[in-house]
Amino acid sequence: MARDLPRTPFTRRRILPFKFLIPFVLVFSVSIIAVTQHFQRISYFLRPLWDNPPAPFTRIPHYYAPNASMPELCKLHGWGILPSPRRVFDAILFNNEVDILEIRYHELLPYVEKFVILEANATFTGIPKSLTFHDNLSRFAFAGSKIVYDKMLSIGDLNAGYNRRPFDVEADHRRALNKLIRRSGIAVGDVLIMADADEIPSPETLQLLKWCDGIPPVMHLELQNYMYSFEFPVDYNSWRATAHLFTERTGYRHSRQSNLILADSGWHCSFCFRYIKEFAFKMKAYSHADRVKRQSFLNPDRIQKIICNGEDLFDMLPEEYTFRDLFRKMGPIPKSASAMHLPSYLIKNADRFKFLLPGGCLRSG
Repeated sequence: MARDLPRTPFTRRRILPFKFLIPFVLVFSVSIIAVTQHFQRISYFLRPLWDNPPAPFTRIPHYYAPNASMPELCKLHGWGILPSPRRVFDAILFNNEVDILEIRYHELLPYVEKFVILEANATFTGIPKSLTFHDNLSRFAFAGSKIVYDKMLSIGDLNAGYNRRPFDVEADHRRALNKLIRRSGIAVGDVLIMADADEIPSPETLQLLKWCDGIPPVMHLELQNYMYSFEFPVDYNSWRATAHLFTERTGYRHSRQSNLILADSGWHCSFCFRYIKEFAFKMKAYSHADRVKRQSFLNPDRIQKIICNGEDLFDMLPEEYTFRDLFRKMGPIPKSASAMHLPSYLIKNADRFKFLLPGGCLRSG
């Protein structure tokens, strides 16, 4: 008579897998939620693994001393001297950086032939805005004869429904600025500075561009990066500003156009605003406005705290290509107590621009 083989109890066989399945499902679900909510931070943290840095620039050393003549300075750079100076044209797209623009124009006024400026009544992200420069024309009367200004009116397009990508709109603005540059009286051989309003070349840089013979036809300008004010120096990685010897084919761009970069050429002060509301507006108007992940990011108390602590408005990790640089830049930006080697107009008017200097992090609403 055959004997029955021993069997594993039914309940044990069924229950045992569930003991492992339930924790697995929970862990998997939590992981999916975490990755979804923090994908950008995870992506930036792992950037050294999936992205490659751009090709390095060839840096041109920048020489200057107060008592050195222009022939001496040009010779130090390996360039000759012109019998008469070139004309310099300064071209920018303007959003709402009215304080930093005043500093820029005063700083560059003795060296620039024309200031070419274009603004629109809507941001790259489609938010209607006032024509800030137009509304403050009296503030720039000191440079009135040198200003070539125009505006783009796009509110009608917005009312019809706005679904364009911010970078596409930005490209339209740059094409419009291109046309304005050509109406400014610029000629072949003049110097054209292409930059954002908060990217300010130094007077020493403009003197080289005006007087030296043999400068590259296109070179980037290395600017010292600051965040929120000149109290928070970040690095020297600002490179998008460029100097061009103008030709009929020159087109306005704010991207890489050369492998050459002139070292220590000026200042780039990002989010350097007087009022909290200006910070909030730029955060929404920025081409990367998707970085505002929650409405709480725009809370005035949060913004004020971040400004004084030197933290990141978008709660993001640094955009670096090596873990060494990433870890070095994580956390708040160290404060500087130095106000040396800054735009002279800023220092001469320190009472008006305290918010841009060490110890002046508190902003008005």
